[in-house]
Amino acid sequence: MRKALVILPLVFLAACQTPREACISDASGNLPTINRLITEAEGNLARGYAIGTREEVEIERDYCTRTLQDGSTTEVRCDRARTIERRVPVGIDLNAERAKLESLYQRQAQLQRQIAPAIQACVAAYPE
Repeated sequence: MRKALVILPLVFLAACQTPREACISDASGNLPTINRLITEAEGNLARGYAIGTREEVEIERDYCTRTLQDGSTTEVRCDRARTIERRVPVGIDLNAERAKLESLYQRQAQLQRQIAPAIQACVAAYPE
């Protein structure tokens, strides 16, 4: 069920793309992922640390209605556990992060060279 809730909006968004945008998106391959990783690494270096997530359980105190054997109802105290994700700072090796960023820049340039002809073909096939 959860997977469907994630996928359905993406399907609707994809349906909103023009043929040209869809062609360019298909041709781009891993470039959007590389770009996202570059942005993340640049942010980590600018801050001096990464941002991670940690799951925590919070207890919500509430009252629940219970039905007794005789059919009457009563209010009883009940606790509900709720898992939340918190963003937390995470220490990183700044030299390793710089090396990773340099590698990502190189991969980005390589991908851009590889996909440029395909993007030009998309523009030619679907002029605006």
